Amino acid sequence: MRIKHCISILVAGAALLLAAAVPAQTIKIGFMSTYSGPGAAQGDQLDKGVKLYLKLNGDKLPPGVKYELIVRDKVQFLTGLVWTPNAAAIAPLSAEAKVPFISMNAAGVSVPYLSPYFARVSFTLWQSSYPLGQWAAKKFKRVYIAVSDFAPGHEAEEAFTRGFKEGGGEIVGSVRIPLKDPDFVPYMQRIKDAKPDALFAFNPAGRQATAMMKAYGDLGLDKAGIKYIGPGDITTDEELQGMGDVALGVITAHHYSAAADRPANKAFVAAYKKEYGEKLYPGFMAVGAWDAMDAIFHTIREQKGKIDPDRTMDLLKRYTNPNSPRGPISIDPDTRDIVQNEYLREVRRVDGQLANVEIETIATALKDPWKEFNKKK
Repeated sequence: MRIKHCISILVAGAALLLAAAVPAQTIKIGFMSTYSGPGAAQGDQLDKGVKLYLKLNGDKLPPGVKYELIVRDKVQFLTGLVWTPNAAAIAPLSAEAKVPFISMNAAGVSVPYLSPYFARVSFTLWQSSYPLGQWAAKKFKRVYIAVSDFAPGHEAEEAFTRGFKEGGGEIVGSVRIPLKDPDFVPYMQRIKDAKPDALFAFNPAGRQATAMMKAYGDLGLDKAGIKYIGPGDITTDEELQGMGDVALGVITAHHYSAAADRPANKAFVAAYKKEYGEKLYPGFMAVGAWDAMDAIFHTIREQKGKIDPDRTMDLLKRYTNPNSPRGPISIDPDTRDIVQNEYLREVRRVDGQLANVEIETIATALKDPWKEFNKKK
């Protein structure tokens, strides 16, 4: 018994010495988001996605390596952001400081070109709107376009128009709606009077999506036979239940749906509901936050906690995840932008709840089409 006791002490002592030999390291991750104003709901989705990922995966780092999520001080990673203008302002600073910046949302197509230390795991509006335009050209002859008047809205309009016109479709009218406190009713009346086959719309998700949907229903565009289509921002999962029956039948193209039956997504949604409440659904921003944290943790593990910004960017360029809640994703090494599937979705009632049901994969492993059309020489 004494011999066994001595051996136990020696083993315990060796473990302590080994632990002491591995210097503790703390990786600082700067998280930036929006918590007030029209983007507050979107910022909350990023926040929830980050915190859920860290709760479930925070211990999956090399021995002795810890993380610290902060909003100031010198950091080794930058991440977060809802708005494209904010990302465009910060990206050049990330290049100057050589701090890798992984965007969780901020969808403007040209932002990756502003810094070699920028990578994006979210999406571009070209990825959803261009293939949706191609699909719509097979279903409708005349479409009216209504988008929010800022860069992503302009890009959604340009992408859809290109895809739709390539298929022989006609754009019968278009309008850009002010981003701040919009009244959608006059715009919907103008669209109804034009009598298109469909309305292609984009807004920055959240409450504006609900307000625009309600205006569409209140003015009877659905009863007039005008189909409502757009990128996934117009029927975001976290807002969908508040839209009511008018949302039924709305068609969108998007890279994520909380209703998807992929095993990784079922596990993600279950964890999200357990953490935040059974009546809450994760939207695409929560998934963007989740995947950004996974990409960051991947680079930390590969470097065993010894972070070099250039090595980090090299790892991000080769990052892949076959089991994201949205399906397989990767980073395009040439553009540092996301590569992912795009799904055609229809709002249906499932088990008494509205859901974005994926009915078709309309693009597989899709790179940003805008960058493919405008390749740098």
